[in-house]
Amino acid sequence: MSGLQLDGVIKRYGATQVIHGVDLTIEDGEFCVFVGPSGCGKSTLLRMVAGLEETSAGRIAIGGRDVTRLDPAERGVAMVFQTYALYPHMTVAENMGFGLKMTGHPKAEIKAKVDEAARVLKLGDYLDRKPKALSGGQRQRVAIGRAIVRGPEVFLFDEPLSNLDAELRVEMRVEIARLHQEIGATMIYVTHDQVEAMTLADKIVVLRAGRIEQVGAPLDLYNDPDNQFVAGFIGSPAMNFFAGEPAEGGVRVPGLGDVTVPAPRTATGTVTVGVRPNHLELTEGATHMVELSEQLGGVSYHYLTGPDGAKIIVEAHDQRAPKPGSRVGLRFNPARAFFFDGGSGLRLR
Repeated sequence: MSGLQLDGVIKRYGATQVIHGVDLTIEDGEFCVFVGPSGCGKSTLLRMVAGLEETSAGRIAIGGRDVTRLDPAERGVAMVFQTYALYPHMTVAENMGFGLKMTGHPKAEIKAKVDEAARVLKLGDYLDRKPKALSGGQRQRVAIGRAIVRGPEVFLFDEPLSNLDAELRVEMRVEIARLHQEIGATMIYVTHDQVEAMTLADKIVVLRAGRIEQVGAPLDLYNDPDNQFVAGFIGSPAMNFFAGEPAEGGVRVPGLGDVTVPAPRTATGTVTVGVRPNHLELTEGATHMVELSEQLGGVSYHYLTGPDGAKIIVEAHDQRAPKPGSRVGLRFNPARAFFFDGGSGLRLR
């Protein structure tokens, strides 16, 4: 297996530039997830690595080999798409081995590789079935098996779970994580779902408008975001943001009940204060209006409106639920707050 290097990678469609000078290193055997909102360029960047989109400028290297201008078949990659793209008239075994058959590999070699991929993916009992006799999760495993038998240097996944229902998504997420642990391959995975990113990745690349906002391990991005965009995108439910004003002793936050919290010395001018839902606690008081409470058993989410109209989510791990329309107070540890420049959105440390 091999790592991946992107140096100043740019993508243009005519006069419109959609990928802006991306520099990125993915180590051998690493599971890297591209995440970001729709239209951020994550799938375009993945397709450039695969060779399905031409690279307008910059360099792409796999295993130290420059593949920027090579055809997809010459790059040593295998891609798993959002749709399964299985041949309905072929069996599971025939679907998985079709690529090797077309490149002239011996039947015995194809069978051995298909059997091994079926063992890894727990598909041994389904090799003689047609796709129509499989569940959605099983079909996606066949698509992954088709990639495995090719023995690629890098696996590419383009939102492979988005067509599955919620239960199957969780099941397949576990399967893909187990697959990575077993074969130790370099994998690049595209998703808009930050929960998938947090649970699967060794490294997350957060993209916005064709640029990298931050790269790091999941918990590093969660605990130490570089800017307000990353702070709001990583974490579920999303971080709460409040307008803050410099005041004596720190930053005054009307949305939290007009409290003043200690802030970094760099907090001058307009400041945005971020607090995660699990760092807020309901208390006796009348500063915030309860709009709705969602009780999910082990966790509850309370949706509040602050005195300045700010919308707030509080995560609680008890089964108390204030009535909609009632008023509550809020408490939090100021040391848990994040501070961002009100103009640029950059983190103030």
